[in-house]
Amino acid sequence: MSTPSDELPEGEGEVRSPEQLAEDTVVSHVLDAIRGGESPDVVPAQSTVIGFAEFLAADAELDRRAPETVIEPSLERIAALVDVLGDPHRGYPIVHLTGTNGKTSTSRMVDALLTEIGLRTGRYTSPHLQRVTERITIDNRPITPERFVEIYRDVLPFAEMVDAKLGTLSKFEVLTAMGFSAFADAPVEAAVIEVGLGGRWDATNVADGDVAVITPIGLDHQEFLGTDILGIAREKAGIIKPGAVAVLAAQDKAVAEVLLERCVEVDAQVAREGAEFGVREREIAVGGQRLTLQGLAGTYDDIFLPLHGEHQASNAVLALAAAEALIGAGPRQPLDPDAVRAAFAGVASPGRLERVAAGQGVPTVLIDAAHNPAGARALATALTTDFRFTRLVGVLAVMRDKDVRGILEELEPVLHEVVVTANSSPRVMDPDELGALAVEVFGSDRVSVEPVLATAVEQAGELAEEAGESGVGVVVTGSVVTAGEVRALFAKEPL
Repeated sequence: MSTPSDELPEGEGEVRSPEQLAEDTVVSHVLDAIRGGESPDVVPAQSTVIGFAEFLAADAELDRRAPETVIEPSLERIAALVDVLGDPHRGYPIVHLTGTNGKTSTSRMVDALLTEIGLRTGRYTSPHLQRVTERITIDNRPITPERFVEIYRDVLPFAEMVDAKLGTLSKFEVLTAMGFSAFADAPVEAAVIEVGLGGRWDATNVADGDVAVITPIGLDHQEFLGTDILGIAREKAGIIKPGAVAVLAAQDKAVAEVLLERCVEVDAQVAREGAEFGVREREIAVGGQRLTLQGLAGTYDDIFLPLHGEHQASNAVLALAAAEALIGAGPRQPLDPDAVRAAFAGVASPGRLERVAAGQGVPTVLIDAAHNPAGARALATALTTDFRFTRLVGVLAVMRDKDVRGILEELEPVLHEVVVTANSSPRVMDPDELGALAVEVFGSDRVSVEPVLATAVEQAGELAEEAGESGVGVVVTGSVVTAGEVRALFAKEPL
């Protein structure tokens, strides 16, 4: 016999679907996080518990698709998806970026410049440090978890159509379509799009960038892109489209020739760091550096950039040239110098030589997402030129598919000791294996192994303080995942 539901205690008498039951589980997970559970994430200030639970559920669904480390030489699926979505990527001009290092920092700078001169912008970058919502930003702010769910639900039926016809879309393909759709819905007046992996076959390359930016090219992701640097350059040059403006960072001569060949092939205009634009002056300043930049449209002086390292100065002038190229700025109509100064002064690049702790009697703690030898070399150079540490201890957790020895060799000259550890990724190198490699590079007396990341950071701080001196520090590096997890340990909000 049925019983009227209004006679039952509150919450009973309601049939729950499997999806709702799953959502209830996620809600419990979020509540546990608020109460001090083991969840690595907590409800953002702008979200409700239910809204954030739905976001976690959507993100978990995406994780069931092929990971973004899987790349196939085809744009067929993503092209089909954006086609049924109405080609949302065709509604705004695009700055498209690829390269080995510096893409995200440069993307953030381009975004800041375009915003400061009055354009409404969208930015799509990867990977994220702490939360997937960081990848899709509008007006220089990540979309909310609730908005992420809305976009996901809008795109999902079309994605499932493509799944059934052409095979299952990857997580990155769906995220890319979500980014394009979010920008069209906003709507934005310009989009800054960072390649995920490679260039020619990356899902983002379904879009035609009005400006194609190539940051420095080196070896990384060899398991997907190979070990031939000229082949990698050809792969990345695939984002340079007919009639675009190619903004090229300084490259090795052979790499530069490959990029220029592509420009000739598709009749793209060319702007090169060190020729058409470049850093004219760089002076280390408190909290960053002061620059004079030669752009395509003129010289901009007295620029304060609150980021460290010569590589960030190069990223800044690359971003400046890209912004100038997008809006057609020239010698007779340069960007407003005050707008350029304001844009760079407000730039943040989380996880890129970011200071997460400092104080009287407490070691400075820096985090950096360097995950290949070139990135480690730039980090080591910046630590030498921009800081004056009397004792610096490293914390390193790195993916096993990286050139781990190369990373260690670049960092060895600047670190007094290193604590090797692990992050939460299934791809992370076992700490004992990493420790054995570190001993070969550093010597056994300079290496400690601590499997728990939080404990490793604490141990590194204690080792730094043993010197009993001022000017001691800790730098945590080796992976984007490592940087993101330590950023969360220090209660930094995703940006």
